[in-house]
Amino acid sequence: MERIDTELVVLGGGPGGYTAAFYAADCGLQVVLVEKEPSLGGVCLHQGCIPSKALLHAVHSIQLAEEAIQWGIQFEKPKIDFDRLRSWKAQVVDRLAKGITQLAQRRKVQVLQGKGTFIDASTLQVRSEQGESLIHFQHAIVATGSEPMIPKGFPQNHPRILTSTKALELPIVPRKLLIIGAGYIGMELGTVYAGLGSAVTVVELLPNILPQADPDLVRPILQAARRRFHAIHLAAKVTALFPEQDRVRVQIESQGQTVEEVFDAVLIAVGRRPCTQNLGLSQVGIGTAEKGFVVVNEKLQTTVPHIYAIGDVAGGLMLAHKAAREARIAVDAILGKPVSRQFVVPAVVFTDPELAWCGLTETEARSRGIPFETVKFPWSASGRAHTCNRTDGWTKLLVDPQTDRLLGAGIVGYGASELIGEAVFALEHQARAKDLARVLHPHPTLSETLMECAELYYGVATHALRRKRPS
Repeated sequence: MERIDTELVVLGGGPGGYTAAFYAADCGLQVVLVEKEPSLGGVCLHQGCIPSKALLHAVHSIQLAEEAIQWGIQFEKPKIDFDRLRSWKAQVVDRLAKGITQLAQRRKVQVLQGKGTFIDASTLQVRSEQGESLIHFQHAIVATGSEPMIPKGFPQNHPRILTSTKALELPIVPRKLLIIGAGYIGMELGTVYAGLGSAVTVVELLPNILPQADPDLVRPILQAARRRFHAIHLAAKVTALFPEQDRVRVQIESQGQTVEEVFDAVLIAVGRRPCTQNLGLSQVGIGTAEKGFVVVNEKLQTTVPHIYAIGDVAGGLMLAHKAAREARIAVDAILGKPVSRQFVVPAVVFTDPELAWCGLTETEARSRGIPFETVKFPWSASGRAHTCNRTDGWTKLLVDPQTDRLLGAGIVGYGASELIGEAVFALEHQARAKDLARVLHPHPTLSETLMECAELYYGVATHALRRKRPS
């Protein structure tokens, strides 16, 4: 049995884990990074963010070819080589995974592949096919991420019942696909499969899709989805799944009636749960909440102060970039630097159109009793949006009516994911609407919609009209 002594061990090699390991190494700490999978990168790289965006990009090219007909450009009907598409997606993932491994080597981060379990408050046991190691550490960071959640009573391990992990492998492209759940995972994968030719039906328990976002920004996505999907059932639920050899019979309850329908495959996308089981957390006194999230304080310390938890296992938004920021906070705390968990977290849904927001939403502001005013700039007033044939967007700001400080921002439209960064910067630095309005943006660009939205708040936008606010 190999014994390893280190200053810091990081359990989990996803965006939170490898960021923590790399940053700690950059700061001079001796680091061991433990990952159960053969490659670093975690769910985000291998079964989430990266493969899904690669497929969405491929699907967008199909949609773009269809739209080009109205501009006078006509292509032959696309022919999809699914083996080659899978191979291209795998190559994207493989290149990035190799890059992360090389960065670990250059930083002299020791990477161990295997299943890690705490056996006491200063020892982590790592088991793999190659053998067993005991890591004795001064500090530890738990970054084991999350996994798809399957409701109780639903069949598992059937080839026609998919989680997001399996769906991204493109095992089949079903003629009829049911998606249970209209959150960001369900809507993104619905966009992929509809673009590849599936007749997609979505069933959502709540009365709207993407419930975390403001309804007015969700509306263009719902309208586009109703055009591209076969059906969307809101305020409805799947009560039973009956898998057969090459299909699944499904009972759907909607508006007080239960109907049965047959699908070639079912994708369950009702959320994710933290991977905190079988880590030995309770054995060393690390507390967890009801749903399995690790209890942490402002410094991301667990109930065992020299052991930290970050990312999905620590609760809050399950986003890769949030995990990466928390990684740096935890390392800074270990180094004795002052830290704060107060930072602006952008959220993005890569549907078509895309949706992105940061700071407060209207729903959050109302529930917390925070005064606000809203202003929305229509992309129908954007020259660049017209040249892209994408006027189906809006840029929205929430503003404090007393101080004019920006409270939140939301963008729905083509490329919203690339535009939200400016709003994050503005909120992070407590900018006012006036500050955003004064920044000169290049013309013609979609980024101008942020400037003109801020101008519109004062009633002086060039390309849109709004009643002027009192001076």
